[in-house]
Amino acid sequence: MELKGIHHVSALTAKADENYHFYTNVLGLRLVKKSVSQEDSSVYHLFYGDRKGSPGTELTFIEYPLAPQNDEGTNSISAISLRVPNDQALVYWKQRFEKLKIAHEEIKNRAGRSTLAFKDFEGQRLILVSDEKNEGVQGGIPWEKSSIPKEYGIIGLGPVKLTVRDAELTAGLLTDVMGFRKKGQYSSESGSQPDILVFETGDGGTGAEIHLEKRTDLPLERPGRGSVHHVAFRVETEDELHEWTNRINVAKIENTGIIDRFYFHSLYFREPNGILFEISNDGPGFEVDEHINHLGETLSLPPFLEPKREQIEAKLKPLNTKAE
Repeated sequence: MELKGIHHVSALTAKADENYHFYTNVLGLRLVKKSVSQEDSSVYHLFYGDRKGSPGTELTFIEYPLAPQNDEGTNSISAISLRVPNDQALVYWKQRFEKLKIAHEEIKNRAGRSTLAFKDFEGQRLILVSDEKNEGVQGGIPWEKSSIPKEYGIIGLGPVKLTVRDAELTAGLLTDVMGFRKKGQYSSESGSQPDILVFETGDGGTGAEIHLEKRTDLPLERPGRGSVHHVAFRVETEDELHEWTNRINVAKIENTGIIDRFYFHSLYFREPNGILFEISNDGPGFEVDEHINHLGETLSLPPFLEPKREQIEAKLKPLNTKAE
């Protein structure tokens, strides 16, 4: 009954084609699955990750073409971190961002690690974090056909930052129900707000942390393109997922029950400030319906949507993701 770390993070985009270009050609991630939202099969759901989309490396995007621009604020997932091997990798990325004219900050220390904050073309808040001092959850293996040199490549998801109005309630859920441990804290970049609290689970380290920020000087976030939909935490087996369902029920937290996502199974619930949490197991993974050499090249549908393939494809704007 211990969460192993971050499983995946899912965000919103309005432009699947530009999203695909940015996260593969600019950031060098591999598209490991091109599918559709299981709640709305008229829109794409794109999954990026390491060479095989290992749990802990998956960054996913659901496309809503008419989504307004995200209006940043509280009760939100306010930053996604992506792990790189070492401090020198951040120097490479800073030079790359300058060359490509991608909005970014200077390299700076956050929670004892070197980091580089930047934004994608829709204002998605991202932070590269160095694994040079990491002693916890191990990262993934970059795709060998990535446009980024392996020694600088992104190796997984790092700490996820939550910005909330009431940090005590969220902290209570993390520690009392979900088994996180308080690890430390660091100064808020706002200058006038409380320190950001660091919580870890499992083996700890870069891939197993939540950073909790209390802000009373911001409005509630109004999500749109450039916002984050949810964060998922990792367990290995479906049996563990059933145990977590029981624990969440005992805590009297409203939840979805276990949902079959085909590539893994998931349990959804909201923390006290309304942020959507998910717990997901590891399998069967993205190779269940595609060979590892051809992940993400064609539209993959879960079995319950396969009979509707013709109608689904007719509604989708073509998106060429075949490797050249």
